[in-house]
Amino acid sequence: MSTDTESMLQLAAEAFQSRNFDLAADIYECQLAGVRDAESRQELMVRRADALVFGGKLTEAFDVYRRAAETERLRPGDLSNLVEYLSVSIRKQDAGCRQGRSPRTGEETGAGWPAAAGATWSRYEDLSCGICLSFLFEPVTLPCGHCFCKACLEKERKERAAVCRECRDSSRLVDLQRCRVNVVLSSLLAKWFPSLHQACLLRREGNGLYGERKMEAALDKYNQAVLKAPMDHVLFSNRAQIHSSLKHYDKALRDAEMACRLMPHWSKTRLRKAQALVSLGRTDEALREYLVCLSIEPDCRLAKTEVHKLLSDLLAPVSDQVPEHISDYSTSLPVREHIKSSKSAPSQVFTPSSLLPAFSLDWNFPPAAPERSQSSEVKGKVEPKIKRLDCCLPIKRKWRSNEEEEEADKGGQERSDCHKRSKSEPAEETDLATGVGDIMDPSDLECSLCMRLFYEPVTTPCGHTFCLQCLERCLDHNPKCPLCKEELSEYLAQRQYCKTVLMENLISKFLPSELKERQKVHQEEIAELSNLNKNVPIFVCTMAFPTVPCPLHIFEPCYRLMIRRCMETGTKLFGMCLGDDLKGFAEYGCLLEIRDVKFFSDGRSVVDTIGRRRFKVVHHSERDGYNIADIEYLEDVMVEGAAEQELRSLHDTVYDQALVWLNSLKTEQKERIEGHFGPMPGKDSQLQTGPNGPSWCWWLLAVLPLEGRAQLPFLALTSLKDRLSGIRKILLFMAHSRHR
Repeated sequence: MSTDTESMLQLAAEAFQSRNFDLAADIYECQLAGVRDAESRQELMVRRADALVFGGKLTEAFDVYRRAAETERLRPGDLSNLVEYLSVSIRKQDAGCRQGRSPRTGEETGAGWPAAAGATWSRYEDLSCGICLSFLFEPVTLPCGHCFCKACLEKERKERAAVCRECRDSSRLVDLQRCRVNVVLSSLLAKWFPSLHQACLLRREGNGLYGERKMEAALDKYNQAVLKAPMDHVLFSNRAQIHSSLKHYDKALRDAEMACRLMPHWSKTRLRKAQALVSLGRTDEALREYLVCLSIEPDCRLAKTEVHKLLSDLLAPVSDQVPEHISDYSTSLPVREHIKSSKSAPSQVFTPSSLLPAFSLDWNFPPAAPERSQSSEVKGKVEPKIKRLDCCLPIKRKWRSNEEEEEADKGGQERSDCHKRSKSEPAEETDLATGVGDIMDPSDLECSLCMRLFYEPVTTPCGHTFCLQCLERCLDHNPKCPLCKEELSEYLAQRQYCKTVLMENLISKFLPSELKERQKVHQEEIAELSNLNKNVPIFVCTMAFPTVPCPLHIFEPCYRLMIRRCMETGTKLFGMCLGDDLKGFAEYGCLLEIRDVKFFSDGRSVVDTIGRRRFKVVHHSERDGYNIADIEYLEDVMVEGAAEQELRSLHDTVYDQALVWLNSLKTEQKERIEGHFGPMPGKDSQLQTGPNGPSWCWWLLAVLPLEGRAQLPFLALTSLKDRLSGIRKILLFMAHSRHR
């Protein structure tokens, strides 16, 4: 290939990437004139056809695809751009069509849809699985807090990488097999909707029989399930598959169409319908359904494979079926009329032109539209301009043969009988007539630990649900599930408790007054815990000083609870006092601020804190196993004039003495001190700006080899002069002791 040709092809590729499709198509057409090699010509024709497709010139594009197929049958890769364009176009137009429909059901206001389908589904929308879009059965709560059917998750795990369909989070889905059925939610669903639950049980039995190739028995189970839940699209979709296995293709198509009516935007119903249509030889309609399936789920491998195959067959050069010239776009029927006419004439030849009306859709960018008339005359009638693709509306046959009429009458009778028999089911009647809010009782959603309404419900990997705070308090004492005693060490170590979204939504939507009362109680508890003058939590352990780091190892359950409450309230503060054999703890202490917490799998933690303010204990008591106290804060008394000058002189003298002592230490000792407390702070330019005085004084008191009893009086002093004088005496004593 010459350099000029390569540069032109590169230019065409760049034009295609920049969405200048007309230029790309023109370049490829010019390059075709100088190419004689059959394989190279086919590649260029496919590229030109791709550019024409994305430019909106489908009639011309199909003609080029057909001519490219005359050299050699087109491979799936050759048609990938065409498939992408068609499926994305359907998705974009369908998104516009759905603006006037109710969410998830696709129901249009005042038109076209069975009223019962949307109305019934809306009752269960709060209790649906995000994968099958059907009623939740054996719900499993993932670590991210979203719930799905157990069977759906197992199938997802086999078919693709584990990822939550709701939040797309995969970081914590390391082992779905460890996640069990949500005990509370599963029992509530069975209690609230017994007929739907029974239908799901029958579906599971039918799936087992289908796996054992016992088709008739599986069909019987599904027939029973449909009587229990006549509006469940999954039942009709799966029963269509069973009918296909039994070669009952007409029945399979009826069930697939019913599934599409009930849930138009679920890819599997479209796939089932397409498969049934292929089995019946209606490949034109099947191709459309496969493309709709891809518009809903672009990664559906089966649909992609079948679309490539059908398009390859369509474009294959068969002289007795494909006309020499593709008919004008202006002579094509709108998609609804075309589907009707194709059903009324089964022997009609399927040509590329028959596909064009369904996919002449607007693109994001303005394509160079080919010249075409806006209306066409068919059988003496003027057809209206195509406005949208009615791909989601199943259309009944207008004319049928006698055999088809008999089958349809039988199917209608079966459905009528099913409907009559379903009315005799009292459980189902209750389900259909009752919404979730009408049957929910606050006692259904009570925590088994605190016996109150769930507040921030979380579900453990073993499937049990508790209030977040209740579970954490239990795990403080034992890293096992409070109910089943399953080991939760790994769950505890991660500390990533996500609220169970479905249960929280049910409570907020159907129990708003009870939730408001529960929130009020919680807020009152938090307000009480947030008070930093009354009932301040006290950690009885060691001496702590303002501005000095104080790392702590937390292992006792009561202090685990105390630290967690400090974090939850947002204060991140608690008091530290030295123990006292008579009073329990010392009268003076220091408030510590939590800077960081590191947790271990057994519940222990290392807490990084730093001293903030000194206080005096006024009154103390206990709460949940740890000490609390009413406190008043201490501040240094300020001095002025000559007293301030004297204080400055004393400060400088003591600071120099402290440096002499520090430098006299051995290198190992000095490194150990600085590794724990950090380097010694420098002199403060302003001695009386803060309530605690210079920070180096507190650092020195923390590192001096003194017992806690000797350090405690310094914490109580409110005179900086007295504190400096005391430090000087200690330094002088240590200097004399060293010389002796």
